[in-house]
Amino acid sequence: MHALEAGLREGLAQCDDLVLNDAQVAALLAYLDLIQKWTKVYNLTAVRDPAEMLTHHLLDSLAVIAPLRKQLAALSVDAAAPVVGRRLLDVGSGAGLPGIVIAICCPDITVHCVDTVAKKAAFIQQVAATLRLPNLRGIHARVESLTEPYDVVCSRAFASLVDFTNWSRDALAEQGVWMGMKGKHPADEIAALPADVAVFHVEQLVVPGLDAERCIVWMRPAG
Repeated sequence: MHALEAGLREGLAQCDDLVLNDAQVAALLAYLDLIQKWTKVYNLTAVRDPAEMLTHHLLDSLAVIAPLRKQLAALSVDAAAPVVGRRLLDVGSGAGLPGIVIAICCPDITVHCVDTVAKKAAFIQQVAATLRLPNLRGIHARVESLTEPYDVVCSRAFASLVDFTNWSRDALAEQGVWMGMKGKHPADEIAALPADVAVFHVEQLVVPGLDAERCIVWMRPAG
């Protein structure tokens, strides 16, 4: 077994409530390979070492899958609708993190990744074609211009929570939630949020192999 695959499988074993089949594991590794190839030309990510990409990119994104599924299940109870057919928008997706990882792990969720950099949106489209992911799409646009409703709008290292929620507000469905991936608990950013954005859960994450704090700030429009 290749060292990266062994590392990925070991990391997956430490992720609670996350079971992937061999095809999904293969797709994640193929995605990692595509990032490496494209980064040589297009500088998609500052992380160049494959082992570091595994922890900082793949496992970091995989850690949000189980919490995301829980929130979608909770939304379904509220809206009396099944999880199937849910739509997620990944804002400032860059190399497709966490959007592409979510698309691979959750084929029942439609994932759109938006980025203002054309080559990054093109890379996401290339991944969708190469890995045959019909639920994945890359969009070259500013998030403020998107008005189609998404059940979950997420971001990872994109902007402050204030800017993230402000810029993506028109893309959030009526019952939708924001998923802000952060490092340390962002108390200052939470305090700066306007009164019409409610934080309903700050979820601490444990990322296998990564000795750093990670959390998700879950938010919804207040009232």
